[in-house]
Amino acid sequence: MQTNIYLYIFVMAFSTWVMRVAASFIMRKPIKNMFIQSFLYYVPYVTLAVMTFPAIVEATGTPISGAAALIIGILAAWFGASLFKVAVFCCLTVFVLELFIH
Repeated sequence: MQTNIYLYIFVMAFSTWVMRVAASFIMRKPIKNMFIQSFLYYVPYVTLAVMTFPAIVEATGTPISGAAALIIGILAAWFGASLFKVAVFCCLTVFVLELFIH
């Protein structure tokens, strides 16, 4: 069992290393295509969103309260609330909805 863990770590490290080395050999010149530049610019944001949004909905007792907190958080951020205020609004939304749902 323990050898499998080391094998998995090695495979992940090796595949990451190969991708970085391959990219450094292939991409020697600056990228001038605006579509590719904008695509590469948004990749980290999309990756973060894909990892974060399911966790937001599933981290609560019911998906309804998580989805409601997500909507409240988006609205609060849209209207200029600070990160702390958005977090407080989301937590209060989950707290209140969990009181009434359970």
